[in-house]
Amino acid sequence: MARKYFGTDGIRGTVGRSPITPDFALRLAHAVGRVLRSSEERPLVLIGKDTRISGYMLESALESGFNSAGVDVMLLGPLPTPGVAYLTRAQRASLGVVISASHNPYEDNGIKFFSAQGTKLSDAWEQEVEQALTREPEWAESASLGKARRLDDAAGRYIEFCKSSFDHELSLRSLKIVVDAAHGAAYQIAPKVFHELGADVVAIGCAPDGLNINEGVGATHPEALVRTVRANRADYGVALDGDADRLLIVDAGGRLYNGDELLYLMAADRLACGEAVPGVVGTLMTNMAVELALKDQGMGFVRAKVGDRYVLEELHRHGWKLGGEGSGHLLALDKHTTGDGLISALQVLQACVRSGKSLSQWLEPVKLFPQVLLNVRLQPGQDWKSNAVLEQATQEVTARLGNTGRVLIRASGTEPLLRIMVEARDGGLASRYAEELASAARAD
Repeated sequence: MARKYFGTDGIRGTVGRSPITPDFALRLAHAVGRVLRSSEERPLVLIGKDTRISGYMLESALESGFNSAGVDVMLLGPLPTPGVAYLTRAQRASLGVVISASHNPYEDNGIKFFSAQGTKLSDAWEQEVEQALTREPEWAESASLGKARRLDDAAGRYIEFCKSSFDHELSLRSLKIVVDAAHGAAYQIAPKVFHELGADVVAIGCAPDGLNINEGVGATHPEALVRTVRANRADYGVALDGDADRLLIVDAGGRLYNGDELLYLMAADRLACGEAVPGVVGTLMTNMAVELALKDQGMGFVRAKVGDRYVLEELHRHGWKLGGEGSGHLLALDKHTTGDGLISALQVLQACVRSGKSLSQWLEPVKLFPQVLLNVRLQPGQDWKSNAVLEQATQEVTARLGNTGRVLIRASGTEPLLRIMVEARDGGLASRYAEELASAARAD
């Protein structure tokens, strides 16, 4: 059955438009509750959220929906997505729910779920929920209704969990770190984590008003972090997104490091410490320079589809621990069950403190290839895969690039666009080949 509501990361959309409405949230929670009740007598669900004003409305609707199905609820308040995943496991809950649209503007919101093990749920589970949504509700009898309570120290528990991922023999003393929480879920938590590990913290993006999440700050707008690092002569800058599961880092010179580079650093650090790193998982968009650098050090590398859930699937398939995306979603399964911006930042800083090497020194083996991305609009019903001109052009460009670059062509999952990406050591060649492929795509 094709999924109607669930996308690659839960359910997401504009608030007030289907499906991000309070009536749907109530129906969704009721349907999820019925699925849980089919295998558990008295389930417990945790609900966390980011700082969007619509979070209050959706939280209340979800609480009612779960209670109506005989499911108990524990409210966590504003908490990063990975914090909800951690507490779901720590509290032995049946399910974790996050109300967030991650890096989107405040007008959007979303609902996503974590299993009792703190991992993303399977497509099969989402299909079961969608099937339950098609059935009439079955309200629990009064004596069987669920109850709700608040976990007052949720933030404190998660702070301690983050700190425990940092080598207890090391500290961040003598470092000045700018922390940008994107006016999002980590606005209270992120500065405390770094401060309690000894850093001199300069906080920006930590004053949410319900309407300013991701607005001009955070991982989607790192220019604010770069400016603040330079102005304060800081050693590092850490930028999170609205739900704090993605990360970008800036060094003292204002140079920005993306997820591809940080993924390489985390793998290289583990290797330098004598740990076995059989392989790393990236995505179709991971820069080829990272792949080559990892292989030069004897590590395997595979590409997953774009999306951290697909990276996680490949990690489980290979039994590996490290994976991520250029956007800053990084997974270190020896530290957490899901991507965590704060824990990833601590892993990077720990590597620098322990080795005495700067970010630029760690990344010397990685010279990122220029990537050129062009969008070609598709006509309704157009089958780009049957375009013989594009297929021939793709084969020719791929042959010319050899092992000095690559081509990726894929349809957008949200717009009628064909995305053409060419990556090459020579930026001029990448631009020229991308234009050739775009012209071939329009020839259909």
